[in-house]
Amino acid sequence: MSDIRGVLIDLDGVMYTGRTPVPGAREAISILEERGFSYRFLSNTTRNCRHTIAQKLALMGLPIPESLIFTPAVAASRYLKNSGRHNYRFLITGDVIRDFPKNERKSQQQKTDLVIIGDAGDEFTYANLNGAFRDLVDGADLIALERDQYWMTSEGLSLSAGPFVTALESATGKKALLMGKPSRAFFDLALGDMGLEARDAVMIGDDIATDVGGAQEAGLRGVLVRTGKYREDIAKKSAIRPDMVLDSIADIEKVVEAADLGRWER
Repeated sequence: MSDIRGVLIDLDGVMYTGRTPVPGAREAISILEERGFSYRFLSNTTRNCRHTIAQKLALMGLPIPESLIFTPAVAASRYLKNSGRHNYRFLITGDVIRDFPKNERKSQQQKTDLVIIGDAGDEFTYANLNGAFRDLVDGADLIALERDQYWMTSEGLSLSAGPFVTALESATGKKALLMGKPSRAFFDLALGDMGLEARDAVMIGDDIATDVGGAQEAGLRGVLVRTGKYREDIAKKSAIRPDMVLDSIADIEKVVEAADLGRWER
C-alpha cells in the first residue's frame, strides 16, 4: 500500500507562464503545507541558475526557496563532479552556467570531454551546432540537460532543446545522456531530497510526455494540468493516460483529497 505524502511540481506552465503566475499557484503551496505534504519543484528550465529562478518567482509573488528547486543543471553539476572530466563545450544561454563546476577547457584547441546542451535559444546557430558536432566526432560525449520539443513563452510556443539534441545524435551516431525529465534519475534526485519513494509521490506538469509519462515510468503518479503548453489534441492522441487531469494548479485540493482517501492505489 502506498501513502502519497509528496508532490513534485513543474514550474513553467504550471506555476507561471511567461512572467505571470497561474491564478491560485501561491494558494496551492499553502494547501500542501497546511495538509503536511512535502513538495519540490522539478523543472526542465535550462536558461537560468536556480538562484535566478527563485528571484524571478519571488517577483511573481511565489516565494519558493532555491533549495526546493531542482533543474537539469543541478543534476548535471552533480554528475560532472563525479565524472572526473573537466573540459566542456556548453551550448546554452542565460546564467545557468552558474550552477556548474568550473570549466577547465581553456581554449578552442583543447580537446573537449563533454558537449552540454540545453535550451540555447538564439545561440542555436550553425557555427555553434557545427562546433558541437565536431567535438562529438572527435570523441566528446553528449549531455542533454533536457530534450523537450517545445515550451510556452510570452510570444507563444517555441522550440526547446529536443530537436537540436536529436540532430546532433543523428549526425554523430551518439546517444545523449539525459539529465532532466523524463530521466528517472532526475525524479529520484528530488524524491531523495524529500526522503520518499516514487510510489509515495505525485508529479504535476503540463507536458503529457515529459512530466506525466516520465513520472509514471519512474513509478510516480502523473497529473496533467490544462495550462502552459497543454494541448487537448496532443493529449487525446497520446497513449499516456494521466492519473488525474486538473484545469490548473489551483485545483490541487483534488490531488490532496485523492491522497487522503487512498484513491491513488493501483
